[in-house]
Amino acid sequence: MRTSSTANLLKRCLLLLIGLSIMAFGVAFSIKASLGTSPISSVPYVVSLFSPFTVGTATILMHCVFILIQILILRKKYEWFQLLQLPVAFFFGYLTDFGVWAVQGISCNTYWQQWIACLFGILLVAIGVSCEVKANVVVLAGEGVVLAICKVLPVKFGYMKVGFDVTLVVIACLLSLVFTGRLQGIREGTVAAAILVGLISKQIIRLMDSLRK
Repeated sequence: MRTSSTANLLKRCLLLLIGLSIMAFGVAFSIKASLGTSPISSVPYVVSLFSPFTVGTATILMHCVFILIQILILRKKYEWFQLLQLPVAFFFGYLTDFGVWAVQGISCNTYWQQWIACLFGILLVAIGVSCEVKANVVVLAGEGVVLAICKVLPVKFGYMKVGFDVTLVVIACLLSLVFTGRLQGIREGTVAAAILVGLISKQIIRLMDSLRK
């Protein structure tokens, strides 16, 4: 019985790592498209424009801040198991940098080519999110903050998630305007990602559930 449980946990961890890898390449494609990154990647991308940090390193730092926020919000109710978000953040951050490097040779010279790269990135992020949800091991620190807030406030996860994403986009806009003098990293692709990732993820999860029956 214990062997079966261990094998199941290893399968779920593997699914999580696969999901994070796919998601990281999705972020890389969205950056390559230059039509705006997804809300969760908007702040790290903008930070990478005016600092010595790469997108991946900025992502790791942002996730560390998110973990600290969770601890401050939940205090004694914080589940220390969630500190696994830290190695997950490092894995995801370094993979994002690798993805950015891997896709640098892809050409996106026209607007329609940018949209193809953007939509492909959105699809990859949605697949990655679906794998993360189905793995049910540990959530990324961004979702962890939303869940932490929902535990102390009578707000539904869906509404809080939207508010959280909007907050990240606003922060990214302010950082971009203050430190680069113009709006960067937030465009029509950001809006498309905010709308489509969740919708596509739901359909993929349903498909995964139906295949398991």
